[in-house]
Amino acid sequence: MELLDALQWRYATKKMNGKPVSQEKVDMILKAAHLAPTSSGLQPFEIIVVTNPALKDKIKAVANGQSQITDSSHVLIFAAWDRYTEERINTVFKYMNTERGVPDSQTDAYRTSLINAYTTQTAEQNFEHAARQAYIAFGTAIAAAAGLQVDATPMEGFDNAALDSLLGLNEKGLKSVTLLPLGYRDEENDWLFKLKKVRKPKEEFITELA
Repeated sequence: MELLDALQWRYATKKMNGKPVSQEKVDMILKAAHLAPTSSGLQPFEIIVVTNPALKDKIKAVANGQSQITDSSHVLIFAAWDRYTEERINTVFKYMNTERGVPDSQTDAYRTSLINAYTTQTAEQNFEHAARQAYIAFGTAIAAAAGLQVDATPMEGFDNAALDSLLGLNEKGLKSVTLLPLGYRDEENDWLFKLKKVRKPKEEFITELA
């Protein structure tokens, strides 16, 4: 399925039918998120994959009872770093340099500049920036799911602090950003399924400066 066709096909599924998504397709969606671009390649977030029914029940309880969570096959949780640290940045660069076969000295100046820039900001500023990077991967995962005709429902409507506590994210230096249940639409019971896909007029969305 071509990208534009896939995006036209997808919608924010309100009711899923419980059918499992193959592990192969889930892996492809996760791979797409993994390949998404991020600022300086730091990838300051993680993706938690939940399939356990009991845990999905608990997540649903802190997500305003949204049924897609328990009716889904998998729930992806995008969780960003709570802040940038010298150790975190050094770890990323050490790994990149090793994988690329380049000496650490080749990236020392840039790495140091990032450390100086990020570690002088507040934790809130750090998290907001990291969360924006997570959103890039989040959008990429949504597009990838559409290309595989897997339904995905972007979610922000949940108690972040409660979810962080439930999953022990605080201990990992992470804070939840978004949820993405994956599954298949229940065409009979989803009120949104039959409605026309609508976006604002192009002229109100795009401004061209020649």
